[in-house]
Amino acid sequence: MSQPVPSTPAPRQPDAVGPDYAAIKQRQQATWASGDFAVVGVTLQIVGESLAEAADIRAGERVIDIAAGNGNASLAAAHRFARVTSTDYVPALLEKGRARAAAEGLQIDFREADAEALPFGDASFDVALSTFGVMFAPDQQRCAREMMRVVRPGGRIGLANWTAEGMIGQLFNILGRYVAPPAGLSPPSQWGNEDYLRQLFGAEAASVRCTRRIFNFRYASPAHWIQVFRDYYGPLHKAFGALDADRQQALEADIAAMLQRFNVAGDDALVAPAEYLEAVIVKRLPEVLH
Repeated sequence: MSQPVPSTPAPRQPDAVGPDYAAIKQRQQATWASGDFAVVGVTLQIVGESLAEAADIRAGERVIDIAAGNGNASLAAAHRFARVTSTDYVPALLEKGRARAAAEGLQIDFREADAEALPFGDASFDVALSTFGVMFAPDQQRCAREMMRVVRPGGRIGLANWTAEGMIGQLFNILGRYVAPPAGLSPPSQWGNEDYLRQLFGAEAASVRCTRRIFNFRYASPAHWIQVFRDYYGPLHKAFGALDADRQQALEADIAAMLQRFNVAGDDALVAPAEYLEAVIVKRLPEVLH
């Protein structure tokens, strides 16, 4: 697909009291580039497939996957014969997505891009998707505006976002007690709240349809889950690396206790239900003047 000239605004400069979004984003990019998120990401493929169904992806539609990671929603849309552009600001994750697409014989255009400054023209896509991606963008309002901008009037935005009440929301609460999040930022879990999404997308949204869903993390044990996430999931990988041995042990104990609370498999394995919000936002059509 040819790419039209972008019409994104100039990057916003931080004011004297607001967050330094550029510095925060640089740290976030390093966090998600650490470990190997693809090891965790591939286990979440079912979420992308569910989202593609919820967003009613159709053959031939132009679909952008934003903050795509290793491409779960990208592959799901391509499975439905859409014309897919997969974007992320971590090149190594795009490479993992490219390898997955090649293995399945899928045609997907992979592009390095920032969710807050997408290099595409207005109304370039019929559908925008993101699974556990845009919710971590530091400037949430700008990210929402960019998603709306690149989708045509009448098009759809499909999101899968962890809720504050669910397991991953609780995990980030624990992490925040050990490694303070950047000052002045809204928590990512707000994207898992329907009322917040309605405020975030505002009057440009003709409708916002939300469904609370469950993804089951399936691992051999809580210790197995912790080891995989500690090694490969950027936020945990960085958090453990920032702590001394005693604090690492305390963090591990807190996470293990949380996993045990969520575990529904008893002592035989770990099956931990994690709640997320599946949302489909329809962009309002322009008013017809008579």
